[in-house]
Amino acid sequence: MNISDAATQTGLPAKTIRYYEEIGLVTPTRNTNGYRVFGEAELHKLTFLARARALGFSIEDCRTLLALYEDQSRASSDVKRIARTHLDEIEAKIADLIAMRDTLSHLVQACAGDDRPDCPDPERHRNHICVKSLRHIKDEQLEAHQRRTACRGVYPWAKLCGVSSRIRKGFV
Repeated sequence: MNISDAATQTGLPAKTIRYYEEIGLVTPTRNTNGYRVFGEAELHKLTFLARARALGFSIEDCRTLLALYEDQSRASSDVKRIARTHLDEIEAKIADLIAMRDTLSHLVQACAGDDRPDCPDPERHRNHICVKSLRHIKDEQLEAHQRRTACRGVYPWAKLCGVSSRIRKGFV
């Protein structure tokens, strides 16, 4: 399969596929005229790369995961550790999005939507919404987080509360 067909099948632009080849993430074979030939293994890797990058995995994370995938003597604990880290980051992003949705929902409900400039200040209501978003977190996790960060009930508020980057590691 040529690069155009591989791009169509994987949903990646040909330029991205060439880049992935250039940095060593995929190594298609070359036929006698020098054109790339993509087999099933390369298509599988490209599909994986497309999904992983869309989910926020870095190039180096993808490289590590592909190396672990190809290494038949790998320890499953290595794969689990990397996946757990990314799962924690995804869960933090979900919590951030839920909190932002709650804030915007409150703003939509409380703002008259007329020509007057007076709408409620989202900052004024953030602690209520932040605490509401924390209901799914166990008390001992919240207390441990508060001891580590001196944060008091504002975890999901990445941008508005300014604490998300400090607590992503090991909290959820």
